[in-house]
Amino acid sequence: MNSALLQAWERIVRRQGAKRAVVQATDGATATFEELDARATAWCRRHVPNSARLAGRVVVFAAPNGIGWLEIFLGLLKAGAVAAPLDAAEPPLAQRRLAQALRAGAWWDGTRLEELPGARRHRDPAICLLKLTSGSSGTPRALGFTGQQLLADGRQVTSTMGIRPRDLNYALIPLGHSYGLGNLTVPLLAQGVPLVCGSAALPHAIAADFARWRPTVFPGVPAIWRALVASDLTLPGLRLGISAGSPLPPEVAHAFAARFGRRLHSFYGSSETGGIAYDRSGAGALAGTVGRALRGVQLRLRPGARLEVSSAAVRILGNRRRVGRHGTWLMPDRVALGGGGEVTVLGRRGSTVKIAGRRVNLAEVSDRLRRIPGVRDIWVGVSAGTEPVLGAAVAADRTAAELRALLLADTAPWKIPRRLLVMPALPVTARGKADARALRTLVF
Repeated sequence: MNSALLQAWERIVRRQGAKRAVVQATDGATATFEELDARATAWCRRHVPNSARLAGRVVVFAAPNGIGWLEIFLGLLKAGAVAAPLDAAEPPLAQRRLAQALRAGAWWDGTRLEELPGARRHRDPAICLLKLTSGSSGTPRALGFTGQQLLADGRQVTSTMGIRPRDLNYALIPLGHSYGLGNLTVPLLAQGVPLVCGSAALPHAIAADFARWRPTVFPGVPAIWRALVASDLTLPGLRLGISAGSPLPPEVAHAFAARFGRRLHSFYGSSETGGIAYDRSGAGALAGTVGRALRGVQLRLRPGARLEVSSAAVRILGNRRRVGRHGTWLMPDRVALGGGGEVTVLGRRGSTVKIAGRRVNLAEVSDRLRRIPGVRDIWVGVSAGTEPVLGAAVAADRTAAELRALLLADTAPWKIPRRLLVMPALPVTARGKADARALRTLVF
């Protein structure tokens, strides 16, 4: 089946064919829309000579941001396959193992497609992409999306943020992550918004890319913004800085505004829903909110301070919740809704665990730590075993002893982490989220 996303791409190629579509900052290589389309067609003919073999089947691949990533992704759309992009840092053995677990039709090993036994065709012919969750607690979940749902997400993002083909997106977050798909990949393919694929997630490399290519829109993560604030570098040409992936500390937003003379804009979304809320003015980032619903997105507050999200971008496959013809998703986060619709994320709705005979809610522990001045980021967890231990990693300028003293003033002793690790910044994954596996090892 010809995906709606592929049809949108073909219209963009006809309209903007000779214009520059992608720049690789690492080596300066560029491709126009026509050239990128030709490369994808050539890749498909070379590696999928019999497209019927992969039509409707999952194909797992990993590649760094760049022309090559887009060539593979578009090539798979042309073959009628279901693309399942992984982080480029995923080891090859893990990629192949995951492909087998998904009963994929093939795995891209970096040079060729290896067809796999036991493959099955996807039961919904409209599905063209699997988003894979980060998998911090085991094998990633695979979430199937149609081209129409991906198009809706990209359209809701660009129309709300005012992003147009005259802009130049700076692609540092992974193109295959939900954030990257909605803010970078789909806007390129369906709206013709060109990309500069960043050379490295380091302040000096980012500044050099901006000096040479002058991108106007930069979807980033808090760790990047924090590092840029701490540097003495500039970002010439930047019109719009967006922060998502994890909460943006207000002090970073204030420091950025003072350093660069413009505000950061918080953005909130999930793999299941695509974009949810956006801070249009930048005032929300300064106050710790993530703004109001994107255009086309409906929000309702449910019992337990849960946020119900409905839009044309919300996944439907495997999701029985509906509002009309749109999918609906109940977020795991606890939130507050302001009078003007502003969303404040209060923290993940954590599970309640029993430690030494007492019940402890991990979200409550996280919320209490987050309220301490000077705390920038938090991870809370429990050790494995018959006698679990409460632990936390905190990014802060205070010492562990100072944090304990402040907690003791109004927190029951059994709700205070026994293992408390303080560091300048929490390690994060390529998706900008706290690296739970690394933190669990450090804390316990």
